[in-house]
Amino acid sequence: MDVAIIGASGDCGREIVTQLLVARILAPTERLQLVGRAGGRSAQILVGLCSDLRDAYAEMAPELDVALHPEEIVADVIVMTAGATVGGGVTSRIELAQANLPLFQRYAEAIARYGQGHEIVVIVTNPVELAVEVFSRALGRRRVIGIGAYSDSLRFRREIAADLGVRRQMVKGFVVGEHGDQMVPLWSTVRVQSLDTEELLTNLARLRQQQSISEFPQRLAQAKQAVLDCLSQSVEAAYRAVDRLPADLRVVLRPYVTHLSGAKTVAATANVTVDLVKTLLEGREIVISGQVQLKGEFYDIHTPLGVPIVVTPFGWTQVVALQLWEEEACLLQRMANSMQRRLQADLQHG
Repeated sequence: MDVAIIGASGDCGREIVTQLLVARILAPTERLQLVGRAGGRSAQILVGLCSDLRDAYAEMAPELDVALHPEEIVADVIVMTAGATVGGGVTSRIELAQANLPLFQRYAEAIARYGQGHEIVVIVTNPVELAVEVFSRALGRRRVIGIGAYSDSLRFRREIAADLGVRRQMVKGFVVGEHGDQMVPLWSTVRVQSLDTEELLTNLARLRQQQSISEFPQRLAQAKQAVLDCLSQSVEAAYRAVDRLPADLRVVLRPYVTHLSGAKTVAATANVTVDLVKTLLEGREIVISGQVQLKGEFYDIHTPLGVPIVVTPFGWTQVVALQLWEEEACLLQRMANSMQRRLQADLQHG
């Protein structure tokens, strides 16, 4: 199977390419296509990058190919990393949506027109829900998966594992909703391999610090402002402030500080993306939380949102039913309604 990375000359795209090669996920007979823009630095970088990668991974590299026009993309799995990010001239989600919507539309239309009809598109670029909406309209919703909630869920498990002093692999749990401030960490889904039910409930009550789930957005807004105040002193001070917060708030604010530090979250994002691509190429079936276009399958939500899904080599096949706590279900519905309104506004302004 072949893989294409749209935006391979960017920080995240380049890291995904490198991790794919280091992990030897593609065989020498398969192709890794690096996609960029004709003209400008992108085309020059990709040609040079191919040469550098052949030098570095000659014994194990797949066929490396550069595509500079959307209609030239040929792959079984396509990873969308191109686009603007918050920072520099883009300071808000609204501006990010306005900047990236034309890019989403251009690539979605080209893949729909020139593709083979079976490509799986993995969305990395933000706003991930907007990208899922656009690509799903063009390609069909089962072939489009956003990785935001997958990444958030792994971070949630990591933070809980750190509090309990266990390895992340021993913790299960999902984050649903938006990839951003309107995510919903699901304490009801948390399971820890070494704990029985009574021990689990006792520990979760301690980790939650008796905080209200329904007030998560307000608590997050207050904590974010406090962390920003610390960031004005130093990055170290901001991380110390994050460390004092409950695990659900740390899921949002630790990568936020990392991004504002200038380091961004490139390595972590690439690692999650490569893990999903590997699963698709190996033909395995897994359950992850990912952004997909919903049609009422999860709590009667009809908008792109992160939910637990079954992923196969042919795309996602079903949404996994969860019995959420009442507070979680109500908060998720509020977030879904907000997301629906924002997407409508994004598409109208685009």
